[in-house]
Amino acid sequence: MLVGLDATPLLGELTGIGIYTRRLVSELGMLADHPDLVATAFTLRGRGALASAVPPGVAVRSRPVPARLLRAAWARVELPPVEWLCGRVDVFHGTNFVLPPSRRAGGVVSVHDLSYLRYPLTVHANSLRYRELVPRSIDRAAAVCVLTAAMGDEIAAEYGIEPGKIHVTAPGVDESWYTATPLTAAQRTRLGLPDRYVLAVGTLEPRKNLRHLVAAYAQLRRAEPSTPPLVLAGPAGWGPQLAVDGVPKGSLLLTGYLPDDQLRGVVAGAACLAYPTLYEGFGLPPVEALACGVPVIASDLPVTREVLGDAAVLVAPDDVDALSQALRVQLAAPWHAEVVQARQDRARLWTWRGCAEATMAAYQVAAGQS
Repeated sequence: MLVGLDATPLLGELTGIGIYTRRLVSELGMLADHPDLVATAFTLRGRGALASAVPPGVAVRSRPVPARLLRAAWARVELPPVEWLCGRVDVFHGTNFVLPPSRRAGGVVSVHDLSYLRYPLTVHANSLRYRELVPRSIDRAAAVCVLTAAMGDEIAAEYGIEPGKIHVTAPGVDESWYTATPLTAAQRTRLGLPDRYVLAVGTLEPRKNLRHLVAAYAQLRRAEPSTPPLVLAGPAGWGPQLAVDGVPKGSLLLTGYLPDDQLRGVVAGAACLAYPTLYEGFGLPPVEALACGVPVIASDLPVTREVLGDAAVLVAPDDVDALSQALRVQLAAPWHAEVVQARQDRARLWTWRGCAEATMAAYQVAAGQS
């Protein structure tokens, strides 16, 4: 089977969908019945870096066409077909919400969440195009990949998709997270981090609900001045500037984007990880924190209940008081070995091998082999 993939998310700094795509491509190549893979990019900017961004053995075929022109066309007509961009393939996988039209290739599309519908004011303006692109992509697809069963139910209900067309292809946790160790004192000094801190990981964007985390932290800090600093790790996103009123100077630290090895050390050294997101398709940061044995406080959503279970403390995303109280309790709680093991056991439910196998099953459906 020859499978083409949209590898555009591999270009630039890798965050959620980029990490998902990179690990999926790598793991697909390790399957016993692995497909031959062709990577393409729907962009003009940065496409020269695609060959170095994909794993060895993955072919690269791409035409220099601006993403804006392609999306404008695909939102209205069935041209240009994806084969014009990547050559003949048996199946094409739109990894990032958008499945192009095709001449003969079977279609698979990943719809990670519905934030562009549920929280349109919290997403980048480019994502609002998904309101036209996603339903057309679903109509073109033989299989729709989602990250959780809860999100699959929501997407199926929104677009009237038959349940058999939905495939849950949940992401996983690299083994390196289970053996991650905190940064050394010298490494913390280089990043400007203290020896103890509360951590949030993710792009600085409105959907991550960091304003409520900062408010909850400020509330706790007023009551307990010895509360360790709050560290926000992630690239700059968009939206209004984060209000830091009430947070003492020097107690809120931003690291910016961190490469994998540094990020693992930062997470492993956290006193707890807070994940107050308004809406999510899966949520890798809290699962990776559980793999390190770190306590997790997350928003109480259908997705987080499915993914994190009882291994994390869940609070309503709009309840600042509850979040502040949860931070206080978690920062004071001892780390018993059995609790750490339970956190890691929960994280082990999610593997990249399972993601690749479930995705391969979707490819077989699209190719007419199942």
